[in-house]
Amino acid sequence: MAKKPKQKPVRSKKNPIEWHGHRIVTENDLDTVFADDGNVERPHIYMRRLRHGVVLVLLVGLLTAAVLFALALARGDIQLTANEPSSEPTAACPGGPFDPVDPATVTVNVLNSTSIEGLAGNGAAALEERGFTVGAIGNRSVVRSNMTAIVISGPTGYAQAFTLQRIIPGSVYVEDDRTEATVDVVLGSEYEALVPAEEVNPEPGGLVCELPSTASATPEAGATPTTPAPPPPSP
Repeated sequence: MAKKPKQKPVRSKKNPIEWHGHRIVTENDLDTVFADDGNVERPHIYMRRLRHGVVLVLLVGLLTAAVLFALALARGDIQLTANEPSSEPTAACPGGPFDPVDPATVTVNVLNSTSIEGLAGNGAAALEERGFTVGAIGNRSVVRSNMTAIVISGPTGYAQAFTLQRIIPGSVYVEDDRTEATVDVVLGSEYEALVPAEEVNPEPGGLVCELPSTASATPEAGATPTTPAPPPPSP
């Protein structure tokens, strides 16, 4: 009788995720444990949102500052001051004669050299009534005391300065090197009022000057109109 061949034991199929009795962690297992619930932002998205927030805050701050500055300027809390002449006045008095010009073509900065409150504001109001265009209203220190006024301009403003001297009796002219035709009028403690309109001399004439060696009308070096004078009083 023939012997039956021995059957080889059937080995069980190995589980591909097990190794020597230990389970191998798969990608699906990791996804299950560390599932993205939508509450965690990626770093680059977070940084982008942070930058956008900073830019937005800066823009809002700049806009707020601009609005506050405009309101302060409109209320008169901030006033632009006259530019300081960039060089020493010249010694020679400009030659003439000069013809008076239309006050509407003259831009004048009115400055107070005294402790008299509102002097520049009142002077500016009087000049505006005569048709002059008032630029800046402020304060300025000068060496001379007990004076009426100093009229300052550059070479292009001789006629404009002459026109102002005709209505400010006792004023002294000083030249600087500004290139525009604006004129500074620095009022002193002796200033009282403008010459009445009907008494102004319309004839050509020369500027009234004093040499720096004998005149103390020279503006003090480094002085600038920093503190605005009070505005003209309400009518």
